[in-house]
Amino acid sequence: MKMEKIEAERDPEERSGRWLKIAALGTGGCAWLTLALSLLVAAPARAEPLSGETPTVAATAAPTAAAPAAPPPPYSVPWQLRPVTVGTVIRSDTAVAFYDNPMGAGSTVVTMLTGSYKLTPKIAPMVRMGFVQNGPPGTAPDGTSFVNPVVGVTYSQKLGESFRLAGFLGTTLPIGMGGGSTPDAAASGADTAGVAARSGMDNSMFAVNYTAVIPGVGFAYIDHKLTVQLEATLFQLFRVKGSDATAISPDATRTNSTMGVHAGYFVLPVLSLGGELRYQRWLSTPTRIVMGVRSNIPDANMDTVSFAVGPRLHFKVGKTWLRPGISYAQVIDQPFSASNYKIVQVDLPVVF
Repeated sequence: MKMEKIEAERDPEERSGRWLKIAALGTGGCAWLTLALSLLVAAPARAEPLSGETPTVAATAAPTAAAPAAPPPPYSVPWQLRPVTVGTVIRSDTAVAFYDNPMGAGSTVVTMLTGSYKLTPKIAPMVRMGFVQNGPPGTAPDGTSFVNPVVGVTYSQKLGESFRLAGFLGTTLPIGMGGGSTPDAAASGADTAGVAARSGMDNSMFAVNYTAVIPGVGFAYIDHKLTVQLEATLFQLFRVKGSDATAISPDATRTNSTMGVHAGYFVLPVLSLGGELRYQRWLSTPTRIVMGVRSNIPDANMDTVSFAVGPRLHFKVGKTWLRPGISYAQVIDQPFSASNYKIVQVDLPVVF
């Protein structure tokens, strides 16, 4: 009773101050409790889980959408040089040559059909077949010939963003018409005429008495809508048909070469203009038999210089690219220039 009386008799301000002190102590206790709980929540998880437990990831960051890959720079497909890219392609390529000589006017049509399959992003085996139709002037017989096919493989390697290096290795199969020791005159004439119609660039296919080993290399710059490509090819021929007395192939071996440069530019996404300069050169000197006498071929026949220029379209149908083109070509040195060779090439690559 006395304590209650004393408490009641205390000054109101004194009682108020006392309760404020108690409240402050209570508030401070809550603050320390809050801080302790916060530290416990913020403490890092143990590095090693207990009893082999697998730690659970609380949250996973949302995956970032990958930016779409930029399309490759457009490539100007050469007219007679090999492409430096690999792909699954069917290509129909027809050259129509017109010429005249003292016997009159003549024409030759050579159709090439090429197929390749993209085995890996860098490797594509291929096969190429050719057929010749020849209409010579004068009394020479018209003739046709299925020439030696080519089988081979292309390897393409990208160098940086703008350059490509391609290697090729192939061989011809000596099953063409117009060969042997006593060849059919019409088919043999078609084989010879086909060489000029293709500007001397496919000699090994028309050498039907020979099989050829064909290594080649190509290098190209492809960027900014521009293609500039260089190429060199060697043809080592081994005779497998005919005899030493055969006028068209008395040599046991022959060595030939071709090289060229192609330049193309895309004036529109669907239209490119391309031109190329080509050179064929015999590295060995072929011989021939005339009236029973064996002699070297004339110096003018040792090499061939030609050019080609024309437009090409590029458009897509479904998932298939069509790249049709037409070019004008001309042989500009002897002996073919004396016969005013003018060549129109119609080319249709279909890329799957």
